[in-house]
Amino acid sequence: MQTKNNRDLIRNEALRLGFDHVGFSRADFLEEEAPRLEQWLSNNYHGKMSYMERWFDKRLDPRLLVDDAKTVVSLLLNYFPEKNSTIDDPKISKYAYGDDYHFVIKDKLKILSDFIKKNIGDVNGRAFVDSAPVLDRAWAKKSGLGWIGKNGNLIHPKHGSFFFIAELIIDLELEPDGPIRDYCGTCTKCIDACPTQAIVAPKVVDGSKCISYFTIELKEAIPTSYQGKFDNWAFGCDTCQDVCPWNRFSKPTSENAFTSTNNLPNMSYSDWEEITEEIFKRKFKSSPLLRTGYEGIKRNLKFISLRGEKPA
Repeated sequence: MQTKNNRDLIRNEALRLGFDHVGFSRADFLEEEAPRLEQWLSNNYHGKMSYMERWFDKRLDPRLLVDDAKTVVSLLLNYFPEKNSTIDDPKISKYAYGDDYHFVIKDKLKILSDFIKKNIGDVNGRAFVDSAPVLDRAWAKKSGLGWIGKNGNLIHPKHGSFFFIAELIIDLELEPDGPIRDYCGTCTKCIDACPTQAIVAPKVVDGSKCISYFTIELKEAIPTSYQGKFDNWAFGCDTCQDVCPWNRFSKPTSENAFTSTNNLPNMSYSDWEEITEEIFKRKFKSSPLLRTGYEGIKRNLKFISLRGEKPA
């Protein structure tokens, strides 16, 4: 009974803080993920993301990240915008419309962690927001928050896939939730629509071919062999999510921090051409675009304007 009460306390506080969904899983070794991750790395699907090669064991066992870890609390926060971009040149991924999610979610997790200590007891743990060796989608799946779609994204059966995923790994034992079934069926819309054919098999994404990798992670020149294949994406790519039938259930986020205040979704090529580095840093000081930086964005814009990608 106490375990259920603790689960309810944590879930209710997380929902009060603005998280949309909460799930619990036992902090054990991810046996199913181990061979998949090893194969993915051996195929060099991580490209130049060398950090993916580090901390292999920690990615699979949360007890190596948190002493005496008992439970992984997975949390989803919706970022689907109220209004989509009205232009196709250039395109910016929806997750970047507002403030950087790392800071927004970390603040919420700090409050949640303090709440747990105050209301449950001496509970120790760590918060993770896509910034440490944690396989967030695997944990979210294990805790029943959705299934892994053929595009590699977590899909919630009622609200689609436009979510940020975060975790609290704690040394408090809580009753785990079970996984749910996969509802993708025979649909291959995401595979068929990928502009660079980065989805090489159901649930397997070759990151080194993904537009998000090229426009965000890659720090060197984009291979010329991909010119004309970016479908005007200048930062990230939402194509595989946009075509997913389950995202017809997506609802606008209630998190004000993810609402665009800088007209980013509707900036045209001419708007970007007028921006100096000083203006860029001031305009996007709290934006995910800082990850790529001014020079990176300019590189991406120049690349997609080649071979006729830029509309006449």
